[in-house]
Amino acid sequence: MEKLQKYAVHTALAPAAIGPYSQGIRAGGLLFVSGQIPLDPSSGNLIEEKDIASQTRRVLLNVQGILSAAGASFSDVVRTTVFLKDMNNFTEMNAVYAEFFNDCPPARSTVEVSRLPKNVAVEIDCIALLEKA
Repeated sequence: MEKLQKYAVHTALAPAAIGPYSQGIRAGGLLFVSGQIPLDPSSGNLIEEKDIASQTRRVLLNVQGILSAAGASFSDVVRTTVFLKDMNNFTEMNAVYAEFFNDCPPARSTVEVSRLPKNVAVEIDCIALLEKA
């Protein structure tokens, strides 16, 4: 049996990885997008806005950049995980999330965590379907 290959996805439309990981990995017919935080891809710095809506929007724009670089879109996403620093922000995060996933939204888990990279309020990762590599 032939082993499936994996390929790293890199794009300037999302922040560069800040550690030993890839922005995304194509494996077979799937794309695994690493957790994204509200970093501005052009500067690599956190966005200035601290509210959960702005942070969620930037995170999802970063996810969109990685999806696009791999030939996918939000309609191809089958699973997301949302990490929130404070579950009290769920309603505001969910309103922005719904702007990006309005038709047949993916399966999702949302969990509250004690801390996220760079002390941000939200991080989101996902898995999307692709055509076979």
